[in-house]
Amino acid sequence: MKIVVTSAGTDLSAAVDTRFGRAVNFIVYDTDSGSFSVHDNAQNLNAMQGAGIQAAQNVADLGVQAVITGHVGPKAFAVLQKAGIAMYTGATGTVQDAVDAFKNGTLSKTDNATVEGHWI
Repeated sequence: MKIVVTSAGTDLSAAVDTRFGRAVNFIVYDTDSGSFSVHDNAQNLNAMQGAGIQAAQNVADLGVQAVITGHVGPKAFAVLQKAGIAMYTGATGTVQDAVDAFKNGTLSKTDNATVEGHWI
């Protein structure tokens, strides 16, 4: 299974970025092989608006089945939900910590956005 963890860095020891739409990087982790790849989110870091929507579309295009992050806004949530991608929020620590928590089943699946949108 391929999952995405929002990351402040470029490897598994990096801190989880608690922002989804404006996360620095997305780390795609393959739970079967243990391999990972890094995808930067630079285009959305300073976007005036639409960062969550664009980031969600980019993540959906990566073919992942789940997203692990700190928080997700309503517009990003809607795009990810429509793409059939499960969301797990409240992640902290390192990317490796988040991956381990996912594998151990200790993360809770999110059924709603966890923050208000910036333009509501």
